[in-house]
Amino acid sequence: MLTLASEIEVLARFGRALADPIRCRLLLALREAPAHPSDLADALGISRTRLSNHLACLRDCGLVVAVPVGRRTRYELADPRLGHALDDLRTAVVAVEADRTCADAEEKGCC
Repeated sequence: MLTLASEIEVLARFGRALADPIRCRLLLALREAPAHPSDLADALGISRTRLSNHLACLRDCGLVVAVPVGRRTRYELADPRLGHALDDLRTAVVAVEADRTCADAEEKGCC
């Protein structure tokens, strides 16, 4: 059973992973289907070196796993529930974005 402190750490790792747009795009791509790094780099339009760094971060955060397939490695979400969590998070964020109530958001840069 997770303690409150460990739950907070898990959420913080998830937040760090989502803090970069490329990692967000990677997670969303892997939500659709597992993929090989070369295919992911092509789909995202980034170098394989840059992709490798982001995949390492996502692996370290425990969000993706590398699966050996012959001589190649395929990446996939570490748990199918992460795909559902990403869908729920996207839906919630879009709803909040559409219903901003902070009148000073642009001036304060808070929302």
